Amino acid sequence: MKPVLLLAACLMTLPVTSVHAAELAAPQAPRHPHPVKTPFGAVRDDAYYWLRDDERQDKAMLDYLKAENAYTDQVMAPLKPLEDRLYEEIVGRIKQDDASVPYRDRGWWYYSRYEAGKDYPIQARRRDGAGVDASSIQQANNAGDFTAEQVLLDVNQMAAGKDYFSVGDAEVSRDNRLLAWAEDDVGRRQYVIRFKNLDTGEVYADRVTGVSPNLVWADDNRTLFYVENDPETLLTVRVKKHVLGTPASADKLVYEEKDDSFYMGIGRSRDDQYITIGVDSTVSSELRYAPAANPEKFTVLARRERDVEYDADHFDGHWLIRTNADGAKNFKLVSAPSDGTSRSQWKDWVAHDEAVYIEGFESFDGFTAIDERSGGLERIRLLRADGQQEYVKADEPAYSMGLSVNAEPDTEWLRYGYTSLTTPSTTYELNVRTGERRLLKQQPVIGYDPSKYVTERVWVDSRDGVKVPVSLVYRKGFKKDGTAALYQYGYGSYGASMDPGFNLSVVSLLDRGVVYAIAHIRGGQEMGRQWYDDGKLLKKKNTFNDFIDVTRALVAQGYAAKDRVAASGGSAGGLLMGAVANMAPQDYRVMVAQVPFVDVVTTMLDPTIPLTTNEYDEWGNPEQKQYYDYMLTYSPYDNVARQAYPALFVGTGLWDSQVQYWEPAKWVAKLRVDNTGSHPIVFRTNMDAGHGGKSGRFRRYREQAESFAFVLDQLGVDAGAPAASP
Repeated sequence: MKPVLLLAACLMTLPVTSVHAAELAAPQAPRHPHPVKTPFGAVRDDAYYWLRDDERQDKAMLDYLKAENAYTDQVMAPLKPLEDRLYEEIVGRIKQDDASVPYRDRGWWYYSRYEAGKDYPIQARRRDGAGVDASSIQQANNAGDFTAEQVLLDVNQMAAGKDYFSVGDAEVSRDNRLLAWAEDDVGRRQYVIRFKNLDTGEVYADRVTGVSPNLVWADDNRTLFYVENDPETLLTVRVKKHVLGTPASADKLVYEEKDDSFYMGIGRSRDDQYITIGVDSTVSSELRYAPAANPEKFTVLARRERDVEYDADHFDGHWLIRTNADGAKNFKLVSAPSDGTSRSQWKDWVAHDEAVYIEGFESFDGFTAIDERSGGLERIRLLRADGQQEYVKADEPAYSMGLSVNAEPDTEWLRYGYTSLTTPSTTYELNVRTGERRLLKQQPVIGYDPSKYVTERVWVDSRDGVKVPVSLVYRKGFKKDGTAALYQYGYGSYGASMDPGFNLSVVSLLDRGVVYAIAHIRGGQEMGRQWYDDGKLLKKKNTFNDFIDVTRALVAQGYAAKDRVAASGGSAGGLLMGAVANMAPQDYRVMVAQVPFVDVVTTMLDPTIPLTTNEYDEWGNPEQKQYYDYMLTYSPYDNVARQAYPALFVGTGLWDSQVQYWEPAKWVAKLRVDNTGSHPIVFRTNMDAGHGGKSGRFRRYREQAESFAFVLDQLGVDAGAPAASP
């Protein structure tokens, strides 16, 4: 492999804008023939397969990634002042000593808070008592009065000296005396469970390794249930229980899932009577339950059936179940007795509606709150015990709304979250009896004035006639004359809905005249379950077509200039970027693809790669010729062609457990050979990070500022100070 040329002298003379890859030497990865075979005999040559190293130790591979990082450093060097300016702007909007809204649970008020200049939160609680409520605690936190606070975890101290650190679940025992938490200092989502005595502060010697970040205490305050991962595939395969003070090697197996197409999770019912084990694939579910006071025997609520999904909670003496059974594509709610063991015992409660998708629910004394979607937007339905119902009101045409933390059911106050592309994240409390609404907290954004921005919801006709919703935001004074720059974001997989929520980083784009758009394309679930079904398996190309058609429509309607369009997506949204780059490179000036899933066929042919087998019902199983052939028509890596590509900013993490680093590495290596255009392609690998990038609240903004600087430069946006007030 040729070393990267360090052209420091040349960099000194480059202008701040108009960086071209031709001025620098890009790394060239060697090609080594490698056949990738299918069970039915098809063979493909994967010349960059050698970049895969499961141990992350191969010197040639690491040298290549380092060479790409060095090349990216060189390309980005002239833009460093802009990156720094963007970073300072973004971080400057953050109230650095902010705290979450406290919530009450079993006699204590819980919250997390940050200290100025620090990357990680402090998780804390205060004892309930006379005059103590969410408002008084917020006032004390704002005043810097922490005398009555008990610190559960100071994650800053825990993360000291580590390149990466993350805390998953942190669960307090039923007697409020013990804390169990899951921590990861690698970024591969293989967690370690630790324990702490909250009365004395002692951290116990117990350590349980190789687990998911999902913990549940039993009622005896000594037994902790957890989910063990397979060390190779990282699949959640076994539920075990650990008794405090005993070695992890003595932990007893509670349940083992033999079908590797299922994910697994554990929890407690709303009324705290049961511990539950839930397993879910893309198209099927199954739940087991056992008394939390004596969790020895777990009973199946309803046996799994293909194409029948359900989730359940126990409250008020019976099971409440959300399910798509009996043709309820958008899901319905049913009830079942406490000793339920089959679907024959289910009774319809909230009927299926073709126009309304039920996302979830939460039970309270006297009412139920139901998360729903209708017309591409979220809403909360309040269903009272007497059958009367109403909806929580929204204030804007495009917004995101959902249930917040409601830890205790014996209340007439419902907490919910609200946000939009112009409204920072807001927590409200609604009295379901009187209708009174309290503002508990709005995310403080320093220097931000929402009145200076406008949000819109528009509908675009996709090429097959389906109308696709698009959420837009721009600064007041914007003229729809076809000259502006556009930054379009999309995802479109797994039924994940990309709702229009506030993004403080995007303000830096808006203030420079950029229009920001979220394309709610098929493969998500914004328009209900059919929207998801029409964007997966053998209909996956609808996702890509929708995104392209949104771009073309926005340009045609004057929201942007044809040569000033940026596109962005991550993970499965990175697959979207890769596919769109192959299909319509002429429609985009620049793309950002973070941790992109771009080697679809090879990955899905290898069940040893973490999480692959869980994805067969999302993408298809390429061991079957029908799916293999279809995947080959869109897999970004397999469809790189001799054509001019947009500028590309590609990012990954060496320790990513969801999209392995070698996927974007191989894709970039192939693009470097086949790209006939002159726009730069840069590839940044975080050598100490996983799927979510580096840890810490500020580090991710540094990464975002780097990609934003690249995009603004490529779009020819004036990179100076933000626009003056209109």
